[in-house]
Formats: sequence, structure tokens, C-alpha cells
Amino acid sequence: MNLSQLELLRTLHENGFNLSKAADSMHIVQSAVSRQLHLFEEELGSPLLTRNGKKLTGLTELGQKVLAQASTIQQAKKNIKSLASEYRNGDSGILHVATTHTQAKYFLPKPIQRFRAKYPGVKVYIVQSSPDHLIDFLHNDQADLAICTEKVADDETLIINPCYEWHHAVVIPKEHPLASGDLTLERLASFPILTYSLGFTGRSNIEKAFNDRELQMDVVLAAADTDIIKTYVRLGLGVGLIASMAYDPIADTDLVVRNLPGLIPSSMTKIAYLRQNYLPAYSRHFIEELLDAAQEMNA
Repeated sequence: MNLSQLELLRTLHENGFNLSKAADSMHIVQSAVSRQLHLFEEELGSPLLTRNGKKLTGLTELGQKVLAQASTIQQAKKNIKSLASEYRNGDSGILHVATTHTQAKYFLPKPIQRFRAKYPGVKVYIVQSSPDHLIDFLHNDQADLAICTEKVADDETLIINPCYEWHHAVVIPKEHPLASGDLTLERLASFPILTYSLGFTGRSNIEKAFNDRELQMDVVLAAADTDIIKTYVRLGLGVGLIASMAYDPIADTDLVVRNLPGLIPSSMTKIAYLRQNYLPAYSRHFIEELLDAAQEMNA
């Protein structure tokens, strides 16, 4: 038995047990795939794959168990490479951070600036997407860390660290009726609302607040990007419900911002990464920068 045979089993599984595709993926001829598979099964004394004639159709019970062990070995290989790379030069590398537009624009600039000052040899790549896909990026090895509020469900394969708590706010033109007087959900519900798309930036907490009071929101525009929401608020389409941190006191002076303490439940942004992955020292230091920036925001 050798590592290439274990890799072959994993590659066959990933390619739907297609010998030709597996061979192409491993850059070997198809006859070599068949030969290695035969030797592997011969050594174990039992088939690893089910067959319909010459066609491979799936994994036997033994094959499933062997594949699980092969995945563990593959992960160990990956971690060993990370360890070796860090040992050779721990101050250089690439850090892939999966996050949303709001986090990338309003939270990450300061911690990334500080991190780059300490680790100029580490390149930071921001993988920007919807909350639905951020955790998938971790599982598909497309990101090292994910920073998000929504869609971080109970996942035993992840380590999840709370980062910072934040609240929603309403943004309106200066002449709007909501610019003065008491703010209530009932008053908000009487106006057209512009806010985040479902699944983005605490939208679930907004829905919960109104549903708990049996109030119907008239959401006339939903977007993933806070800047888009503010643009249409300026056009008079309605009141904007946004993350309070997304109000820019310099760029948004034409708008009035009013926080909504106690009206909409607070949201928690979290840092997530795969439990099984070895994180280089620079990745751990980046997390420290995130937590330091979070403390400053909440101070």
C-alpha cells in the first residue's frame, strides 16, 4: 500500500468513479489507474468498489471506511506542508479571507492595515461572496478564514470565535419625519423600507423583530450592498435599515442616522475556520488583529 493508491481512491470518488477522469486528474494513463486499483484491492483481500461489468459504480462498505481514513491522511499531508512552509519562512505566505461586502468595507480595513505592517511578506486575498457560500469556501479549501454574521450554523468541523457585536440603524434624509421624535417599530413599519437581502447582514434579526410584534414590513428594495441601500434612500424611495457601522460620518453627512437599541436584536459577527487545518502563526496573529479591532469598535 502507498499514498498514491489512497489518493487514487479519493480521486475516483471525486470524479464519480470515472476511470478516465480520475486518470486525467492524476496525470497518469487509465491503464495505470486500473493497475493500481487492482493491486490495492488484492493487497487488502477485498474489493473497494462496486462494479457493473467493467464500469465502477460506487464504494463497498470497506471502500467507504478506507476513504474516510484516506481523507484523514490527505489532511495530515496538507498540514505537514503548512508546517514545513512556516518552518522555512513563517513571515510569508497567502491568507485567503472569505467575507461579505459589508465586513470587507467597514470592518476589515483597519485590521488588515495593521496586519500588513507586521507581516509585509503575507498577501491577503479577500474572497467576497454571499453568506451562503462563505463556509463552503472553507470546506472547499478556497479560504483559510471566514468572517460573517449569517449562516454560521452548528458545524462540528469548524472553530467559531465571536468577534464583535453590532446593531442596526435607520438612515433617512434630513427632512424625513423619522429624523425626530421617538423611534418605534410601528413608526418604521408605516414607511417603505430599504434593507439587506435575505441572508445578508443580520436581515434575519430584522425579520424577527417585526414578526415578534406582528408587524408587516413593506420592503420595497433589498440589496447585499449597504452603499446601494443608501443611494436609494437619497432618492427618497424609503427608510434604510443598515448595519450601524456602515454609516460614514464623513461621506453620509446628508443623511441622518438613528440607532435602534432594543428594537432589533443585536447581531454577532464571527470568525470561523476548519478545526482540522493547521493555522500558520501569521493566520493566528491576523485573528488577534481582528479581535483587537473589534474591542476598539465596542469601546
